Amino acid sequence: MYLVAIAWMYVVVMMAAAEATSANGTLLGAFFTFVFYGALPLSLVLYVMGGPARKRRRRAIEAQAAGPESADASSSQPDGSDHAPGDAVAAERKEP
Repeated sequence: MYLVAIAWMYVVVMMAAAEATSANGTLLGAFFTFVFYGALPLSLVLYVMGGPARKRRRRAIEAQAAGPESADASSSQPDGSDHAPGDAVAAERKEP
């Protein structure tokens, strides 16, 4: 993910440099090119793409703060979904 961000910033810096050095370009135009084509969109995309990682980190911190005794209890409790539990015990049957 960061490789694409670095490549995009390289393209934007080159666009801003071309804007600044062209005959009709200005430094103000280069600044706005850098900000509106590079910094703002890239920061928004990185923030949105980093959402799942932030959620995992927050849940890990909450689980660590709750202590080890609650981690054992939560593994035996269903997770609230409609799926069957993974560690179900088979029913006892009578031998004929």
